[in-house]
Amino acid sequence: MTTKLQELLKSKGPIKKIGVIGMGYVGIPAAVLFADSDNFDFVWGFQRDSSTSGYKIDMLNRGESPLKGEEPGLDELIKKVVDRKKFKCTPDFSKISGVDAVTLAIQTPFSNPESLLPDFSALIEGLKQTGKYLSEGTLVVLESTITPGTTDELARQILEEESGMTAGEDFGLAHAPERVMVGRLLRNIREHDRIVGGIDQVCTDRAVELYTPVLTTGKIIPMSATAAEVTKTAENTFRDLQIASINQLALYCEAMGINVYDVRAGVDSLKGEGITRAVLYPGAGVGGHCLTKDTYHLERGVKISKEKLDYPDGLDSIFVLARKVNDFMPVHMYHLSVEALERINKPLEGLKVAILGWAFINNSDDARNPPSEPYRDLLIDSGCKVEVHDPHVLEYPGVPISHELSDVIKNADCVAILTGHDQYFNIDAGMLKESMNQDHPVIIDGRNVIDPDVFINKGFVYKGIGRGDKNNHKLRTKSSLTLGFS
Repeated sequence: MTTKLQELLKSKGPIKKIGVIGMGYVGIPAAVLFADSDNFDFVWGFQRDSSTSGYKIDMLNRGESPLKGEEPGLDELIKKVVDRKKFKCTPDFSKISGVDAVTLAIQTPFSNPESLLPDFSALIEGLKQTGKYLSEGTLVVLESTITPGTTDELARQILEEESGMTAGEDFGLAHAPERVMVGRLLRNIREHDRIVGGIDQVCTDRAVELYTPVLTTGKIIPMSATAAEVTKTAENTFRDLQIASINQLALYCEAMGINVYDVRAGVDSLKGEGITRAVLYPGAGVGGHCLTKDTYHLERGVKISKEKLDYPDGLDSIFVLARKVNDFMPVHMYHLSVEALERINKPLEGLKVAILGWAFINNSDDARNPPSEPYRDLLIDSGCKVEVHDPHVLEYPGVPISHELSDVIKNADCVAILTGHDQYFNIDAGMLKESMNQDHPVIIDGRNVIDPDVFINKGFVYKGIGRGDKNNHKLRTKSSLTLGFS
């Protein structure tokens, strides 16, 4: 049977004009990829003209990327579609009335994960603006990671109330979660398979039409909207669980005096049919907007489900436990710092600690929920003077960020590497020791960036995540340093 929406879409024809709400790490690359496709005529990028992010509008309309860090191909593609007059950024949401499809790429954080209550305020505002200007036959797609059930309940309710129309009859509604990582945004959108789930088959088919032209090697995987929501939250939850597993193993290896990277290489070496291990790397903590909250979206989804969960009584969710392990890693970095300084009889009060890396991921300016922040807070609470260096992060609320490494490390008692930026792999031990101006400078490696032996042989006190083989090394004396003994 032909539905009303099918008739509307038949009359409307193929998708030609698109709107993308939210000009961030997801919205910008999505918008310019749509604009670069010959299948589509024009793309509006919608961005609030706020004091914190309104600057993006003029930058994008000049053909410039407001995203810092390394994003291969993005700068060139923005300029290309702007010059071709296929993309424009605007704060005027009324232009939604003229598009055939609109996507929402808006952050959905948790104010308090323990309550399992997400902060959907920005998403709700975006949905209200969309509904207010929605036209018949338009497809609305949520790309934000959301609690399972949100598309077919909260989003549907807001859009219907604001528009006076009915989802699935007068307009389409779907969820197609983003699957991108900073540093490879364009590549991920083109090459990753795309999960697409509508509230019904007609909506799913229309969403498939929207995303197919921007894929290169990736393929579309259609399903229901709720299944798509669970897929996204589950894949990030599983990744968080994998990281927690190797982080806990790193803590075990420290306690047993062995190198977690040797163990990791051994475990990863077992290949063959039926073996599907994906052994990740340990580190100073998990940051970013996704992994730090998507577990809680999944947990909330099952909590508000109409069906009863059959699960062992009194047993914590392994997903939430994994989240707590990863949240502990910056605390462990602090413990390593205290232990290293205690070896040379230095209490933390009044010491200078240099943090190298504020972004949560290497070679990027993405500083959302960085592990560096809780580590810094613990140091400051202990009376330390803390300075931060990052080559990519321009600014962060309440935290001075320096781009001059020499200034940050000068006369520091301790250097802690929290991010694996390329620049830090090239740090010279001799230069660092001279700049720190300490007999036994302390270095804490949270990303396996440096060779421990090189720094230990220069007189450093070294501690590293998972480096039980090195964390209790002998201190080099002044005489052995002078004579060159190892």
